[in-house]
Amino acid sequence: MDLNKFLVKAKTSTYASAKGGNKKVLDDGAKELIFEEGNLKYRDRYYGFDPFIGEEVVFEDGEAIWSMNYYGKTTSKDIPAEQVYEFLKEALRQITKDKPFRGPDNFKKGELEYINESRGDFKDFSGTERILFRCKEVYRLEYHGCMIRNK
Repeated sequence: MDLNKFLVKAKTSTYASAKGGNKKVLDDGAKELIFEEGNLKYRDRYYGFDPFIGEEVVFEDGEAIWSMNYYGKTTSKDIPAEQVYEFLKEALRQITKDKPFRGPDNFKKGELEYINESRGDFKDFSGTERILFRCKEVYRLEYHGCMIRNK
C-alpha cells in the first residue's frame, strides 16, 4: 500500500475518527492508538491533554520507516478546550494524501478556523497548525518528522 494513503487511513481511523479511535492507556500514562493494515503498522503515543506531546511512527514489517513528533495546547480560555479538540478532530479528518502530516491547509466551520502551515515534503517536514475562534488564536501545535533510515 502507498504510505501516504496508509497514513490518511490510519489517522482518520484513530485520533481523528469521530469516536477518537480505540485508545489504550499504557503503564507510563501515555495514550496509545494503533492502526494496522497489511505489513504496515501506525502507532500514535501521546502524553497529557492540554498541553500534550506525542509521536507517531509507521512500521513496515516491524521496522520503523516514518515518524512525526508534535506538541500542542490551547492558547486562550475564550472557548473550552474540549470544544477546541472536537473541532480539531473534524479538521484532521480532512487530511490530504499529498500532505499526510496533520489536517488540510485551511478548514472553517462556524466561528472556528483551522490553519495548517507546513514546510518540506513527506520525507522531511515541519509545520504549525492553529485554530482561531472569531479570528483569535485559541490553539497551536508544532510538528516535525521524516522518513527514517535504519542502516
